[in-house]
Amino acid sequence: MSSEIILAENVTKVYEAGKLQVTAVRGLSMSIAKGEFVAVVGPSGSGTSTLFYLLGGLTRATGGRVVIDGVDFATLDDGERTKLRKHRIGFVFQKFNLLPTLSAMGNIEVAYTISGRKEPMDLKYLDHLSDMLAIQGRLKHRPSELSGGEQQRVAIARALITHPAIVLADEPTGNLDTKNSDAVLHMLMRSNRELGQTTLMITHNPEAASVASRILYMRDGQIVGEEKGS
Repeated sequence: MSSEIILAENVTKVYEAGKLQVTAVRGLSMSIAKGEFVAVVGPSGSGTSTLFYLLGGLTRATGGRVVIDGVDFATLDDGERTKLRKHRIGFVFQKFNLLPTLSAMGNIEVAYTISGRKEPMDLKYLDHLSDMLAIQGRLKHRPSELSGGEQQRVAIARALITHPAIVLADEPTGNLDTKNSDAVLHMLMRSNRELGQTTLMITHNPEAASVASRILYMRDGQIVGEEKGS
């Protein structure tokens, strides 16, 4: 039985803008094993963001196939894709995307509720996440009362609270200073190691990518190189 949890085979994504067609991803193939921490590095316009949306089931491939945890996205309708995302994938975004009117705790609770799980949220697991991410004393605060690093750590807790098999992080340090970037990268490494989630991080920053166990380099919509990370 294959250990692959993320598989892309000859994937292409073409966007249409009027009479123009823009190929953002062209014939890309890659695989990620369960438990890996992989970084994908590429300059702006290389197709990394489109790859993030394809692997997260947020957009459909024009050609080829994307298989997540044994399920081919192409075989699912929109409702089934949404359900798979909610149950198997946790998302971390550059801009945090926290709801400003809710506390940190409220943002985490909403993510759990939206996931559709019937069992109550595991408060012991939340305590563990809060301790691991150093946000224990910040859960009652709204995003405007938190630093950028704290907001991103809350966003990571929100992504992890549903026990996803996969964590997809898109430029998670893009809006942070060096100190907070280092802290967030450490937290992603720790969650990958201690909680067993497969982690894929999109970044323009080679230094950020170096914390991953494997680094893939992307240019012009294709994977053009690979090397070991930390």
